[in-house]
Amino acid sequence: MILKYLSAVWAAIAPGLGNHLWQSTLCLALAGLLALVLRKNRAQAHYGLWLAASLKFLIPFSLLVAMGSYLARPAAHAPAESAIYVAIGEVSQPFAKAAVSQREAESRRPWKAGLRYQSVRALTALALGLWLCGILAVLALWWRRWQGLAVTMRKATPLRSGREVEALRRAEQTAGLRRPIGLMLSPASMEPGIFGIVKPVLVWPQGISERLDDVQLGAILAHEVWHVRRRDNLAAAIHMLVEAIFWFHPLVWWLGARLVEERERACDEAVLALGSERQAYAESILKTCEFCVEPPLACMSGISGAELKERIVRIMTQGRANALTYPRKLLLVGAGMAAVAGPVMFGLLKVPQACAQWSPTTGAPAASFEVASIKPSRSGDMQFFVGWQPGRFNATGMTVKFLITMAYDVKDFQVSGGPSWVNSERYDVQAKEPDSIAEELHKLPRGQQEQLDRALLQSLLADRFRLKLTHGTKELPAYALVVAKNGPNLQEVNSDDTQAGVVKAPGGPSHGPMLRWAGRGGITGQDVPVSLLASMLSQQLGRTVLDKTGLKGNYDFTLKWTPEQGEGMMTMGPAGGPPPDGAPPPDASGPSIFTALEEQLGLKLEATKASAEMLVIDHVERPTEN
Repeated sequence: MILKYLSAVWAAIAPGLGNHLWQSTLCLALAGLLALVLRKNRAQAHYGLWLAASLKFLIPFSLLVAMGSYLARPAAHAPAESAIYVAIGEVSQPFAKAAVSQREAESRRPWKAGLRYQSVRALTALALGLWLCGILAVLALWWRRWQGLAVTMRKATPLRSGREVEALRRAEQTAGLRRPIGLMLSPASMEPGIFGIVKPVLVWPQGISERLDDVQLGAILAHEVWHVRRRDNLAAAIHMLVEAIFWFHPLVWWLGARLVEERERACDEAVLALGSERQAYAESILKTCEFCVEPPLACMSGISGAELKERIVRIMTQGRANALTYPRKLLLVGAGMAAVAGPVMFGLLKVPQACAQWSPTTGAPAASFEVASIKPSRSGDMQFFVGWQPGRFNATGMTVKFLITMAYDVKDFQVSGGPSWVNSERYDVQAKEPDSIAEELHKLPRGQQEQLDRALLQSLLADRFRLKLTHGTKELPAYALVVAKNGPNLQEVNSDDTQAGVVKAPGGPSHGPMLRWAGRGGITGQDVPVSLLASMLSQQLGRTVLDKTGLKGNYDFTLKWTPEQGEGMMTMGPAGGPPPDGAPPPDASGPSIFTALEEQLGLKLEATKASAEMLVIDHVERPTEN
């Protein structure tokens, strides 16, 4: 049970963790490039870059994207999804995409997934266990060192007077520090350092003052005061948390060393900028290091921390560091705004783009039919019809529920709620498109024609049936429609040819893709893309069917099978209602739909999972006849 739980947890967090790691590593690399550009500037600029890179490990881009999504206000008519938005989504979360692809691939090869299940579950549980153990080990190490320092602090005594206190107050005044720092005298032979974040205290080792003259003493104390002024202990504590969580990332530890080096350089530059003599300051650092035998805790800012030899050489020889020029300040501000505002803007765009994939359900879309006739169906025929002709939409014997599935491109099992008559009462619909829309449709690709057709039908449902819907998303079992071993057995249609035996629509021949349900267990297709066949199979099987055949043309075909008890909508009759009287019974000895697909069409269904839109009917009314 524990193994299964750990495996599930790791499977849930691994894709997001992978995306976060590469994004944070990229930000660290960019910070390194900026630090290289600013190498002749003050250490404070470098320190700020490394600290920002550390903070990025604690702030996922997905959090900023979610913030942008929360701030976004969905527009009534969102624009179509742009290529730039898709590209950003693909690049920003490759591990999530890979995880979904892997799940789909495994679902199509269930025998391989079954063989690997136990080993994969064990490995994922082991990975999560190692990660948690690493976090606990790092925290235990810090806690042990922290406890040692706490013991030292308990043995220390407050120092309220003397040359150390006077020098400390002068350093505070020079640095512009408003709140005085407490001074504690410690018997331990440790280096001077600042302990604490909210109320920092300077821990001063007993006996070190005798080795320093007044100038050297003032320089050391000024260094510690600048650690407080810069809040270095808080930054160190933040990076300690980063090291604990991402202990396995070598660049995180390298980043910690850069932070310590640059914070000491920044304090050195601040002390020298206030007029301290270089030689006296360098001598004070050497005498302090000679006196000390214990290194400070990482979150306790001290006098050491960088390479001592290089540091002394830099103090003695390096001139005053250059202040940031206006163009370089602009560069840093722009980089910071891009790192923060970029994901937020992506989130602001995400909501409208998501809305673009779902037309409004509470009101009529902009496009609407010019005239529409809706009447209760009087036909008792088993077969019924729905299709688009140039400038017109015709439907015979259709339920409201089926019209909803057409309008919103969903399946019967994805629609719930509403009164019982939406799934039993049948209607005949004849509607005419406005001439302007009919002319525009001929200029559009087929995919865009279908989108506009659905918008027109949504308008009709909202206007005449007073339909109001809410929607959600749910991952459900599904099928992938793929080409069988021996290849497809479909008759491809040449759009320039006139096909013999064209299926007739009421009032004349059909001029586009059309599927006709021929009783229970039968489909006849004319000039139909495989994607439309997959959609109709979804209705039949009560599961989403994904077109994974790769077939791009349009085809004529006939499919016959023996429906099993409990199969979907077509088994029961038009749009889910009971079969009309006189409906011919299916051949009990005939093939199942799975066998029929492979034998008659050269296609087969494989089990998988897919995320499906779920619609709930909030309100619907019977239309008035006209």
